[in-house]
Amino acid sequence: MIQYGMPTLIENRTPEDNADLCSSLGLKFIELNMNFPEYQADQLEQTDRLIRIAEEAGIYYTIHLDENLNIADFNALVSEAYLETVRRSIEVTKKLMCLRDRFGDRSQPLTLNMHMNHGIYITLPDRKVQMYDRDFDTYMRSFSVFRDKCEEWIGDSDVRIAVENTDGFRGYEKKAIEFLLESPKFGLTWDIGHSKATGEKDVPFILEHRDKLIHFHIHDGSEQPPKNHLALGDGEIDLKDRLKLAESMNARCVLETKTIEALKKSVKWLEERA
Repeated sequence: MIQYGMPTLIENRTPEDNADLCSSLGLKFIELNMNFPEYQADQLEQTDRLIRIAEEAGIYYTIHLDENLNIADFNALVSEAYLETVRRSIEVTKKLMCLRDRFGDRSQPLTLNMHMNHGIYITLPDRKVQMYDRDFDTYMRSFSVFRDKCEEWIGDSDVRIAVENTDGFRGYEKKAIEFLLESPKFGLTWDIGHSKATGEKDVPFILEHRDKLIHFHIHDGSEQPPKNHLALGDGEIDLKDRLKLAESMNARCVLETKTIEALKKSVKWLEERA
């Protein structure tokens, strides 16, 4: 059986609000989003509070790292701050493992979801040049440091970092992701809505590495016009096919809508059709 969860929703101002909604819908977990001020590292480190809230609701947590995370930033002060953020987030995840063991599936690692930061580009008269592509060796050295440190920080705990597709992986990013996936501490998140809205350009790469899929962001979407984060059933995605793959990979699924109404509609769709 797939473990379904919900994202952090902007309509909910507190962890208690999210937990109450999660429990009322029969979902298993909340993906705490570090883009929100109330889920920054210092707030997540109040694990006693988070555990109490989760125990009362009968749920557990995963974590979504800040979308601005940029461990390859050329400014060492910036990249070191993001590395420290990841370290502290991993420590939080370890402390939250007891909730997964109690309310979740012990066969599934507890995940921290991350985006790839494209970096900046320079616009020339005839093209755009991505700085990470231009200085690829420097870029990859940062990922070598990142992988080594994450392996050290995670240690023998059942924590994994899952790399998510967004608006299309760049060529240099695919090389960095493949490098990360050589480590057992990393896996892939398939965001099926992002994938649809970008014309499924990441699908060949994702399926080539399907054995690394450990996490899904499930929401509906369309290609023309590009839309995602729709309630299940409101778009063009073959949802049953994607869910079948998620189940075959024993991957956890976040119903990543952006509103409470769309989340409730998605849960109802699953109850009626999945």
